[in-house]
Amino acid sequence: MSEQQRNASVELVVPYHDCDPAGVVWHGNYLRYFDEARCAFLDAIDYDYRTMEESGYLWPVIDAKLRYLKPVFYHEKVIVTCRLLEYEYRLRFAYEIRNSSNNVVTEGETVQVAVETATNEMCLGSPDVLLVRLGLTDD
Repeated sequence: MSEQQRNASVELVVPYHDCDPAGVVWHGNYLRYFDEARCAFLDAIDYDYRTMEESGYLWPVIDAKLRYLKPVFYHEKVIVTCRLLEYEYRLRFAYEIRNSSNNVVTEGETVQVAVETATNEMCLGSPDVLLVRLGLTDD
């Protein structure tokens, strides 16, 4: 899997309802922006959340970290990039939000683990279906 295949980006325009009275994005909404980029990545490997569930696994987020470097404002265009860092035992993604001046305004990470839907047990390694979707093994 090439470095380019490990990334996905989305462009968003901040809606009014995502902001506090000062017109600054409320801090909790940044995780939603991360989710948009992560979903774009998962769509690119044809393993979106519906497909995950159909394959017998759920992938809950078990850890999230954010660092706010600069505020993001109402109606501002931002680019949110998601980069896959780990996949063997868990999914660990790094995120970067850049404003229209191409400055990094937010950084973060999330970690997800596979949970088998039939048993509701956490898997100790990533299921083969993920490795196939990442193009690391054959069907």
